[in-house]
Amino acid sequence: MIVLFYILLFILFGVCALLTLVILIQESKSMGLGASFGGGGGDSFFGTSTADVLKKFTAYLAGIFMIICLILSFWSSSLARHQKIKTPQIEIEETNP
Repeated sequence: MIVLFYILLFILFGVCALLTLVILIQESKSMGLGASFGGGGGDSFFGTSTADVLKKFTAYLAGIFMIICLILSFWSSSLARHQKIKTPQIEIEETNP
C-alpha cells in the first residue's frame, strides 16, 4: 500500500511540472510583461489554433491535480491513524511513608 502511495505522489509531481509548463506556454490576454520588452503580439509558440487546446488541456490537468490531491490527503490521514506510535505505559508505584 505504501508503494502505491509513493507512486501516486510521484504522479502528482509529474502533473505539477506538466501543469506549470502548459501554463507558461500559453499566451497571456493582455500580453503582460512581454509586451513591454518588445514581444510580438500575434506570435504564438505552437500556432494560432492551439489556444483552445491548451486551455482545455490546462483544465483537465488542473482537475487531475485536484483529484490526486484529495486522494492523497484522505490516504495520508488514514495512514497516520493506522501508524500511530504507541507510547509505553509507565507504572507508578505508590509508597507509604
